[in-house]
Amino acid sequence: MKLPCLILFILLFCVQSLSAQSDKKDLANSSLLNDSSKNVTVQNDSFPSKPKHIPRIATRRSALIPGWGQAYNREYWKIPIVYGVLAIPTYTFFYNNNYYKMCKFAYDAVYAATIPNSSGNVDTSMLALIDPKVKKSDGTPLSLADYQNYRNSFRRDRDYSVFWFLIIWGLQVVDATVYAHLKNFDVSKDLSMHIQPSINPMTRLPEMGAVFSLKNPPRQPKIIAR
Repeated sequence: MKLPCLILFILLFCVQSLSAQSDKKDLANSSLLNDSSKNVTVQNDSFPSKPKHIPRIATRRSALIPGWGQAYNREYWKIPIVYGVLAIPTYTFFYNNNYYKMCKFAYDAVYAATIPNSSGNVDTSMLALIDPKVKKSDGTPLSLADYQNYRNSFRRDRDYSVFWFLIIWGLQVVDATVYAHLKNFDVSKDLSMHIQPSINPMTRLPEMGAVFSLKNPPRQPKIIAR
């Protein structure tokens, strides 16, 4: 299980880094507002501001409960997808774990009935307790080597189910964090692009240039000095 732990550690490190960057950004914004004189107050009562979308809240909520961060981002359509994908490794875990236990018991029963103990006797009392699902069609047990292979196979698949469950959980945390950061991006009509041809004075050849500009919103806060 070294590989799943390593990948989980990398995912948690990435999420923590995104959260730390968000905290630094909020701290920088608050410090810029607090550097001005205490006698100056910004008043914008005429235009109430929209509540700010905080990415670290989406990160922490998704880390606690899957889909909670998507609900904070108002992406409710992703919640059934998150739980639907998480249900796959959950089902495979219980399926493989159940068969692992049955094969393990069958292996121990066949081993006790095949290999003599210290007193030179074999114990066949547990053979009747083997689940019919892991027996042959005629009701006889499989060989010791077959039970050993099946036991190891189901145990490996069970461990992989845990691995994929942690990967999917981490991916939905990353998804909530990334889309929470994108919520603060400006995609309104204030963004504009202007393209015009020009001539390069060095090469005297025509070229095409593109300029992106951000229009300032007409609303400005009122500054009142006390």
